[in-house]
Amino acid sequence: MHVAHLALTDFRSYDTVDLGLEPGVTAFVGPNGQGKTNLVEALGYVASQSSHRVATDGPLVRQGAARAIVRSVVVRDDRRALIELEINPGKANRARLNRSPVSRPRDVVGMLRTVLFAPEDLAMVKGDPGERRRYLDDLLVARAPRFAGVRADYDRVLKQRGALLRVAAQSRRGRGGRRAENDAAFAAAGAGDPLSTLEVWDAHLAKYGSELLAARLGLIEELRPLVASAYAALAPGSDAACLDYRGTLPEESEGTAREDLEGRIRAALLDVRTSELERGVTLVGPHRDDLFLGLGELPARGYASHGESWSFALALRLAAYDLLRSDGGDPVLILDDVFAELDSQRRRRLAEIVAPAEQVLITAAVAADVPAELIGARFDVTEGSVARVR
Repeated sequence: MHVAHLALTDFRSYDTVDLGLEPGVTAFVGPNGQGKTNLVEALGYVASQSSHRVATDGPLVRQGAARAIVRSVVVRDDRRALIELEINPGKANRARLNRSPVSRPRDVVGMLRTVLFAPEDLAMVKGDPGERRRYLDDLLVARAPRFAGVRADYDRVLKQRGALLRVAAQSRRGRGGRRAENDAAFAAAGAGDPLSTLEVWDAHLAKYGSELLAARLGLIEELRPLVASAYAALAPGSDAACLDYRGTLPEESEGTAREDLEGRIRAALLDVRTSELERGVTLVGPHRDDLFLGLGELPARGYASHGESWSFALALRLAAYDLLRSDGGDPVLILDDVFAELDSQRRRRLAEIVAPAEQVLITAAVAADVPAELIGARFDVTEGSVARVR
C-alpha cells in the first residue's frame, strides 16, 4: 500500500497544494511552523478521520474558509482508489470514493492504513489513560473498520446515560428546591422512573462495552510479544517492556468472552448504582480502563527516563505496524518530526527497522535530521510552498 497523490484545499495553512508521491522514502524538510506536519496530518485524517494533534475538526479548516477538502489516491495491490473528504466543522462531514458519494464518511475508513509516529506519542507513556485507550481503539479500527461504529455507539450510549445520571444526581440533591424542575426534566426525556430507564441504558452500555472490551483484551494478547521485541531492539540491555489491562470490572471472575463480559458489566453497574446516582457519572466501562505499561517490575509512567519513555512509545507504534502488516500489506509509515527527539543510537535503530517499509513519509526541520538509511525523495516546505528537490 502507498499513497500516490495528495491534494488539499483550505486544509490548515494551505489554500491549495497538489503533490505526487511514490513508494519508498519521502522527506518533507523545512523550518518549524511552515506546514510540514499539516501534510502528513491530512493523510492520517484520511486513514482514521481524526487528527493526532487536535480533538475536533475546527482547527483543520484554514482560517476564513468554510470547509476543507482532502483528496488522496491510494494504491493497494495495483488497484487505485480516490478518497475525498470534505471537512465541515459544526456540520456533517462528507466523503466520496472514486467520485461517488458514500452514505457515511466512516465507510472509507480502512481504505488507507497508516502508522504515525509523532512527538505527541510520548503522552501514551507519560500521559493520562485516555491516550492509551485511544492507541488501542485506533488500532482496532485500523484492523477492522467496523469498530469505528462500535466506538461511536458506545460513546453515544455513554453520553445519554451520563446525562440521565446527572439529572438524577441533581434531583436527589434537590439543589435549592429544584427537585420538581428536575423531575420534569425526567418526564420530558421519557424517563419518569430513573431507575427503570437506567436499566435500559445499562443493557446498551454492556452490549457495546463488552464488544469493545473483548476486542481490546484480544488485541493486547497479540501486542505483548511485538512490543517486547520492538523495545528490546530499540533499547538493548534495558528491562523488558510489558503490557497489562487495568479495567473497572471486578477481577474475581476471569471470563473474557464477549457474552461473559456483557454480564459482568451489567452486574458491576448494579454494584455501583448508588455511587453513580450520587456522583452523576458512569463509573464502570471501557471508558475508565487503562493500559498498563511496565519496564521490568516498575510502571513506565513515573519511573522511565526520557529516553526509555521514547523507546516505549516507539515500540508501541512499531508493534502496531507489525500487527497491521501481518494482516496483509504494509501500512504507510509516517514519522512526524521524530528523529530530532532521539539520540543517535535510537535514531539509527529506528531507521534500520522502518527502512524496508513500502512507503515512509518523514518530516524534519533540517535535512541532517533524516538518517542516511532513509535518504530518498525530498520536498522543501517554506511559507506554505511545497517544492520537489531534484
